[in-house]
Amino acid sequence: MRMSEGVEWAAHVCVLLDWLNQGELTPVPAGRLAEAYDLPAAYLGKQLQALTRAGITESVPGRYGGVRLARPAASVTLMDVVAAIEGPEDAFSCTEIRQQGMNSGNPPRDFAQPCGIAHAMRSAELAWRRELAETSIADLVAATPTRVADGARHYFQRA
Repeated sequence: MRMSEGVEWAAHVCVLLDWLNQGELTPVPAGRLAEAYDLPAAYLGKQLQALTRAGITESVPGRYGGVRLARPAASVTLMDVVAAIEGPEDAFSCTEIRQQGMNSGNPPRDFAQPCGIAHAMRSAELAWRRELAETSIADLVAATPTRVADGARHYFQRA
């Protein structure tokens, strides 16, 4: 499974917004966020829109507007970010090819249980989703070296 780079961008933006706000809810212009990471503004804008639709960020209009976290970083998980960007669909979709071709004449009872492949894939995906759901943006903020967060704050204070 491969996720789009938008997931990485969105997660970094959420961490950055928490670093910059430190309890305040000051919005950051989307263009500045894109500039800070040297990302295409239009594409990052699409990721920000997805985060806003999911209730992770909110857009503040006006001269001093921008983007800010819509809720505390501790209540935003990596799974929230992934679902906002990639959608909630399962990564694996069993199409039941075992019921086609050479097995098409078998009775339905032969296929009453999911096959071992579908079962293994579902188990792996649930473990992956649980791990992401247990990791919050606040956890990522706490794991970042202070000098990195301070550097980000300094970068945004310059302009």
